[in-house]
Amino acid sequence: MGDHGCEYMTGGRVVILGNTGKNFAAGMSGGVAYALDFEEKMCNGAMVSVEKLDDEKEKEEIRCMIEKHLAYTGSEHAKRILADWKSYSPRFKRIIPNDYKRMLENIDKAHKAGLSGEEALMVAFEENYKDVSRVSGN
Repeated sequence: MGDHGCEYMTGGRVVILGNTGKNFAAGMSGGVAYALDFEEKMCNGAMVSVEKLDDEKEKEEIRCMIEKHLAYTGSEHAKRILADWKSYSPRFKRIIPNDYKRMLENIDKAHKAGLSGEEALMVAFEENYKDVSRVSGN
């Protein structure tokens, strides 16, 4: 991917099947990156978390994205990954901005409390704003 991958990413999802360069996720404020065999030392960890990927739904979404990549490009690397998905899928890491993750969690809490739409977003924003870990960077 080269240096500064996903720099200033604000939304969406990306799947990285190769190596990343230095300073990955610098300034990343939204979206989610999924990286195969990700080396955390290449990551700007001040703003993002690197997590093990346990969610089967997310793994399925990654697999579908790789299938599309294969269909569009004919990538032999994608073909190898899909052919041995069982052993490759546990090797993906989830890279997500800390503030974005807190917002998603707060939106989910608001929905569970019966709120929807703008009301849920505003409650989530207020909760994130008050969260002291947001200021400390954790």
